[in-house]
Amino acid sequence: MSPTSPASPTRSASPASPESSKGPAPTRRLTTAQALVAFLARQYTERDGRRQRLISATWGIFGHGNVAGIGQALVEAGHGGNGTAHRMPYLQGRNEQAMVHAAVGYARQSGRLSAHAVTTSIGPGATNLVTGAALATINRLPVLLLPGDTFATRPADPVLQQLEVPYAGDVSVNDCLRPVSRYFDRITRPEALIPAALQAMRVLADPAETGAVTLALPQDVQAEAYDWPEEFFAERDWHIRRPAPDTYELETAVRAIRSARRPLIVAGGGVRHSAAEETLAAFTAATRIPVASTQAGKGALRHDHPADVGGIGHTGTATADELARTADLVIGIGTRFSDFTTASGTLFADPAVRFLHLNITAFDAHKLAALPLVADARAGLEALTAALAGRGYRVDPAYETEYTGAKEAWEERVEASFATPDPTARPTQTQILGILDTLVTEEDILINAAGSLPGDLHKLWRTRSRDQYHVEYGYSCMGYEIPAAIGVLLATGARSREHRPVWALVGDGTYLMNPTEIVTAVQENLPLKLLILQNHGYASIGGLSASVGAERFGTAYRHRDADGGFTGPPLPVDLAANAASLGLRVLRAVTVDDLRKALSEARDAEGPTCVYVETETPDTVSGPPPAQAWWDVPVAETASRPAAVKAREEYDRQVAARRRHL
Repeated sequence: MSPTSPASPTRSASPASPESSKGPAPTRRLTTAQALVAFLARQYTERDGRRQRLISATWGIFGHGNVAGIGQALVEAGHGGNGTAHRMPYLQGRNEQAMVHAAVGYARQSGRLSAHAVTTSIGPGATNLVTGAALATINRLPVLLLPGDTFATRPADPVLQQLEVPYAGDVSVNDCLRPVSRYFDRITRPEALIPAALQAMRVLADPAETGAVTLALPQDVQAEAYDWPEEFFAERDWHIRRPAPDTYELETAVRAIRSARRPLIVAGGGVRHSAAEETLAAFTAATRIPVASTQAGKGALRHDHPADVGGIGHTGTATADELARTADLVIGIGTRFSDFTTASGTLFADPAVRFLHLNITAFDAHKLAALPLVADARAGLEALTAALAGRGYRVDPAYETEYTGAKEAWEERVEASFATPDPTARPTQTQILGILDTLVTEEDILINAAGSLPGDLHKLWRTRSRDQYHVEYGYSCMGYEIPAAIGVLLATGARSREHRPVWALVGDGTYLMNPTEIVTAVQENLPLKLLILQNHGYASIGGLSASVGAERFGTAYRHRDADGGFTGPPLPVDLAANAASLGLRVLRAVTVDDLRKALSEARDAEGPTCVYVETETPDTVSGPPPAQAWWDVPVAETASRPAAVKAREEYDRQVAARRRHL
């Protein structure tokens, strides 16, 4: 198979296959649901000689739309009916969106080589999948969605939870999943499952196309029996390709790099998905080009690697952002170049700046009018390194001295933010990160997604390993952290003695969005380490609101005041008690010293544990450095309140610097 061909399966031969027997091809009589589960249990991925199950488990919440179909099939598959090697483990979720988040966390930690399926009933169970599906697709992470659907045969119309659409009889609520799925099909006949299932696996295993895949399953079709060809159940290996770059594109890229005076690499999530970290390190060792990272790319190099200059963009470091402003060649590797990375089109300010994008997806490789290098990140970097090796390219030593010196200066700002001069005081958010920084090793994994924490983490966190930093910022979905941590724990062998410490960092706003999977962590006895930061509201949006003239409206968790606003005393909500009521062991911390002891104790804990701390505002101590680059959030063009008028003046000043790279 050529390295540039699409993902395609190889099928294991068996005595029952048509090639090795005479007469009619053998069949097996199963329901559609039973056939699907048996098929999924025999799908594998292979990359670089490593083989693993493509669908290693199924999450599910059951209702009338899937209990007698997929539910019954999972009972049989989970009890050895198909042999030990082909069992389908079942995981019990509490919220459908959270189940998808857990599956996404598992897929990311598994390098996109293994995934989970998620089954739901019809109606609200199915529509609850939409947010998780969008997150999976935006982040290019595989998850298989199996929502129940209304009757294909329509014996009763409407059935319970059916959406009636007067102009179209073939529409159900599952059609909400079409725009957030990379592949969608509705299985209205048993035999239609065969091509649909194969297409679903193709997309899940395709490094350029992967994301959420949806097979909508009418509840009557799930339970309908069919004589399935035995060949459908043969083991299949889906090869994960590493496409090499086109010769012309490679030569063009080499010329661009050799002519660059101030090149800058922007490493994205594609570096991690390709397992290209060592290859990137070798490329920078040869060229000395500095490496900035997106949220998804942080960890592409360790924080102490000489070429690592930290996060880039609105939540980036001063070092990376200043280099971006003066770069004459920006080399994107596996990144989508979102508005946070480009500072809404204001960051890359050199009038002659050019872009070179190494990406497995042509859609991303052509962004910003870039020179495209469409290839797997590792294969592309290997080709670039080899092509430059004999041509003596290396950045000017003065440029290297410049960025290493700037990095040292930034580290002093990190130390100041992490400092805890008073061990009896209540800690700030950045001080909490500093205390955690002193406790973790390269084994620890930190998970976050939304609020003010992603900005602080991107600027300040010292990443020690390729997979330590797990911040979901493609969709920045509140409520992702706890279920994603469960998925990561499952992917890292949390039930073994040698499990890795996995931390879910959440603010009070995020916690209230989606704490349900705490129950799952307790049920499975997974050593989740949950850190709850109580700051009485939406801190991130509160700060943004103040900056755009909205005066922090609706962002505090407080009682109403006499004027109808929310400036009264903090709400008497005890999140620690709530977490304890769901089965967690809870350690409360008040002071810096308390927190240090609690975090250390939680890290050593064998069972699910929560550390709860109320944060201090950074008004009287050193807080996080401010944003080093702009982000476009439009401000009211007309307003009577002074805060909005002033904010609009600043907005007009910033937006004038925006440019389109053509």
